[in-house]
Amino acid sequence: MKLPVSVLASLLIGLWAVSASVSAAPTKKSTKPAPAAVAPAPSPPATTNAAGIPTAPEVDARAYVLVDYVSGEVLADRNADQRMEPASLTKLMTCYLVFHALKTGTLKMDEPVTISAHAWKAEGSRTFVQVGSQVPAEVLIKGMIVQSGNDATIALAERVGGTEPAFVQLMNDYAKRLGLNNTHFDDSSGLPSATHYTTARDLSLLASALVRDFPEYYSWFSIREFVWNNIKQQNRNGLLERDASVDGMKTGHTDSAGFCLVTSAKRDNMRLIAVVLGSGSIKAREDASAALINYGFTFYQDVSVKQRGTMVLKPRIYKAAEQYYGIGPGVDVNIVVPRGQAGSIQTSATAQRRLIAPLSAATPVGELQVVINGKPVKSVPLFPLTDVPQGGIWSRLSDTVVLWFQK
Repeated sequence: MKLPVSVLASLLIGLWAVSASVSAAPTKKSTKPAPAAVAPAPSPPATTNAAGIPTAPEVDARAYVLVDYVSGEVLADRNADQRMEPASLTKLMTCYLVFHALKTGTLKMDEPVTISAHAWKAEGSRTFVQVGSQVPAEVLIKGMIVQSGNDATIALAERVGGTEPAFVQLMNDYAKRLGLNNTHFDDSSGLPSATHYTTARDLSLLASALVRDFPEYYSWFSIREFVWNNIKQQNRNGLLERDASVDGMKTGHTDSAGFCLVTSAKRDNMRLIAVVLGSGSIKAREDASAALINYGFTFYQDVSVKQRGTMVLKPRIYKAAEQYYGIGPGVDVNIVVPRGQAGSIQTSATAQRRLIAPLSAATPVGELQVVINGKPVKSVPLFPLTDVPQGGIWSRLSDTVVLWFQK
């Protein structure tokens, strides 16, 4: 059907008027939303000056790192990327794969696992399982974590991987997936080898992944003692007794690796991960870990800046079913700050200038920047809170003309 010339003329005049009004409007800086936009109010300035943060304590360790679990920020470190022998800290990766098998149902907690001669003959610390016997998987897991039993560890590796070498391939594959870029395993339990290594930083990532991915199994790391075959053995992590906030994770020791400890502790809503490698004694690794943890909790605090899915802007989106849509971060935005400086946190949000529908909720369309005392400390992308569909033919046509007149 053909429209009368007078109708077409009216439509074009109307579109010209819309575009002229848009082009004549004053340009707004990208740091401020459009009139209908919603932006977070800046945090008020700090009312008191925060005390200076001292350097981390000197500790007996060849390498260490202290990490805030929520934000992933490093609070203190020394030789954090130096490749070192992990000893029985290797079992943390074995735990990760075993927990994954439990979670996916390929391994059952009460499933009997046959103890091979290879597992039974394992050197080092033992759970004292007998060759040819069948031991429930849960017992072996507790033996691996609490007693650091190499025999229990190898038995689990053989059950999950078929053979220990095949399981080690899985360990190295998952290490890459978790971003452990300076880690390589040759066995499941931590026996010394020239090409069996990791770093303090990689172990902190692994420890954080265990807390994050398997909260239902994490409590095993806090078991104080375990009895099997009428033999009682204590958890080698003495910090479980010394500090009520410590709820995991794992010890390690060989003559060449020294005394090692990965510790996770939580006070109030803050969790810290400390990795200490190459200390001179059991007491030294515990003292070093305790000093680092106390340092972190004393001088730092976690702050939740924005929660995932919170709207921080409502920018104009062209050719969409509606004119304005909310955008927000796709993850929780958390930072760690010196105690007393939470009030100095400010945020600013920007959206891309020309957003055109359709847009997926997975498409980054802006940025949220976190600033402390005028210094940018973190930026995260912003996404549409929902998928943004295209509008009808009229909205698409009119917005096309509007975009023509924009610079």
